[in-house]
Amino acid sequence: MTARAAALTLARRLIAAGHEALFAGGCVRDKLLGKPPKDFDIATSARPAEVVRLFPGSNEVGAHFGVVIAKYRGHHVEIATFRTDGSYKDHRRPESVTFATAQDDAQRRDFTINGLFEHPETGEVIDFVGGLADLRAGILRAIGEPAARFGEDALRLLRAVRFSTSLGFPLETDTRAALAACADLLAKISPERIRDEFSKILTSPRRAEGVQLLVDSGLIRHIVPEVLAMIGCEQPPEWHPEGDVFIHTRIMLGMLAPDAPLELCLATLLHDIAKPPTQTFDEEAGRIRFNGHDALGATMAETILRRLRYSNEIIAAVVPMVARHMQFMAVQQMRNAKVKRFMAAPNFALEMELHRVDCASSNGFTDNYEFLQAKAAEFAAEPLIPPPLVSGRDLIQHGLMPGPAFKDLLEAIQTEQLEGRLSDRDTALAYLQQLLAERQRVSGEESY
Repeated sequence: MTARAAALTLARRLIAAGHEALFAGGCVRDKLLGKPPKDFDIATSARPAEVVRLFPGSNEVGAHFGVVIAKYRGHHVEIATFRTDGSYKDHRRPESVTFATAQDDAQRRDFTINGLFEHPETGEVIDFVGGLADLRAGILRAIGEPAARFGEDALRLLRAVRFSTSLGFPLETDTRAALAACADLLAKISPERIRDEFSKILTSPRRAEGVQLLVDSGLIRHIVPEVLAMIGCEQPPEWHPEGDVFIHTRIMLGMLAPDAPLELCLATLLHDIAKPPTQTFDEEAGRIRFNGHDALGATMAETILRRLRYSNEIIAAVVPMVARHMQFMAVQQMRNAKVKRFMAAPNFALEMELHRVDCASSNGFTDNYEFLQAKAAEFAAEPLIPPPLVSGRDLIQHGLMPGPAFKDLLEAIQTEQLEGRLSDRDTALAYLQQLLAERQRVSGEESY
């Protein structure tokens, strides 16, 4: 059973019981835009207690606000009683609600394109707020007074950017002005909620426009304020003819694939985050430098991601990408063993894409990218890092105590293996004997 069929069954049961029941919000909008709705919400005249009686086993997660989650054949459908909202002292949730009519309910919603209803059986669209006209015009407009809508729920500030970005709808003039005027209200919202909306903006195909709108509206100050220092931070024109650090980053975001994963989008946004604090001018060479911006950038990226409460898995993926993005410049000078270790990083495919757009948005160089693609083909016949020929147990059997020397010896043997000079265990053990003899000789000379 589809989500729509499940919602239709529930709506029909409400109607049969004498209640008004309408599909509401995003599912109506998406259908009119020719997009498959992700889920279906029902708005109804039935009170929460009546909804629970009709659908035993429902989850009364928001019954105080008139919201019940009904379950039907594996689908969860939100059923909300028509209501008007009281005051929003915390800029997030109303202090009280009053159950009302469908027309009243439409007026309390955020944007006109989200304030539409649809009769579930006839398909008739019911529009109390001018949402149909705005959908046809491709405009995102707040319902009623924009500042009042943002003041009620400050998360709507980010929802405005998200809908504008994902739909490609410019903000109506008064709505855009209120977005900037109310930007500081975002400080009232928890980092987790900001993170979730920000992630949706970054993973939208129009993510570059979304980030630009966050900057233009001032909202970025409450998400990643470090981005502001990138604006006007000049770069050497011979390497970055496109402009300052922010322009470079924005172009990169626009070059990513529409379905680029969140980890790559975050790494792209943050890869040059430390250029402003590391910017210096080399008088002798006559050029701008950003020495160490990769290492500092990794530290700053971790701080930013933890501040936004991203998961450890996301942080573990993004931070190394920021830390390693400058190492691509040296890959053609690396020995095979080092190249293999470099390519064996867990998210190397994402790092390659980060490098591709980094160069494509600036100097246009493709040499290192093509070199690594050729190496990938060359190494494809076997694992980049094959099983080790010698283990720590072998070192212990040779009389060595576990310690720092273990790592050095095992890495030296692995390097020879990766270079293709050791291919079996016997030759590896013989090489170990050679290394141990050399260590003993050096130790003996140092004792004199």
